[in-house]
Amino acid sequence: MCRHLAYLGPEEPLGRLLTEPTHALYRQSWAPRRQRYGTVNADGFGVGWYADGDPEPARYRRAGPIWADLSFADLARVVRSRALLAAVRDATLAGADAEAAAAPYAADGRLFSHNGAVAGWPGSLEPLAGTLPASALLSMEARNDSAFVWALVLARLRGGDTEGQALADTVLEVAEAAPGSRLNLLLTDGATIAATAWGDTLWYLTGPGPRTVVASEPYDDDPRWQEVPDRTLLVASRADVLLTPLKDQSPDAASAPLEETGT
Repeated sequence: MCRHLAYLGPEEPLGRLLTEPTHALYRQSWAPRRQRYGTVNADGFGVGWYADGDPEPARYRRAGPIWADLSFADLARVVRSRALLAAVRDATLAGADAEAAAAPYAADGRLFSHNGAVAGWPGSLEPLAGTLPASALLSMEARNDSAFVWALVLARLRGGDTEGQALADTVLEVAEAAPGSRLNLLLTDGATIAATAWGDTLWYLTGPGPRTVVASEPYDDDPRWQEVPDRTLLVASRADVLLTPLKDQSPDAASAPLEETGT
C-alpha cells in the first residue's frame, strides 16, 4: 500500500537516492517490483531530511503523484542531506486530508512512515484510542490508520522507549487488536533507523563505508541488498544493522539478534 525508504550516510543529493537509481522510489510510484498489495502509489508522496546543525527535519509533501510534481526534480537535485526518509503513497481509503496524510509524519525531531494497512480501521483500533491522551488524538496530522499508528509510537517514545522498542510494541499491540494488519513501520531520528517487516517487503543495503539504506524494495540491482524476514524488527546506524524476531518480545528474545552486519 506504499513504498518507503530511509537513508543514513555521507551527504548526498536527495535525487541520488530517490530519482536517479534505475528502480528509485520515483519509479516505484508507478512500477514497483516487489509490492504485494496495490500496483500504483499515486495518492501522495513526501520526503523529510535533516540539515547539519538543525535537529528538526524539513519536509516536502504533496497530495498527488510524485511524477506530477514538476518542482520536485529541482529540489531533489540541489538539496543534500546525511539522513532522510521518503515515501510514495497508495491510500487504504480515500480521504480529505490531502498532503497531511502523506508520509513522513514528524514530531520531536523524528520522521515516520507506515507501509501497510490496519484491518478493520477505524473500529478495530477504537479500544486503543483510550490509551492515548486527548492531546495526542487532537494533534494527529491526518485521520487515517497511519497517523493513528504514529500517535501510538510517539506516545511510547515520549514515555521513554527506544525507537526499536516503540515500533515493536506498537506492531504487536495493533496486530493483536486488528489481526491481518500489515505493519511495515519506518522511523528515523537522523542518527538511527528503526523499521519493522510485518506483512510486506523490507530490504537493507550497507556500505561502502558508513552508509545504510532501508527500503521497501531495492532501488537497483546491487547484489549486496539483503531482504529482512517477515515478523522482524530492524535497528540500524550508519555502520551496523541489527535484526530481531518480533514473534516474542520478552527481554531475553529482544536481546538475541537474528542477524548482525557491519561495515
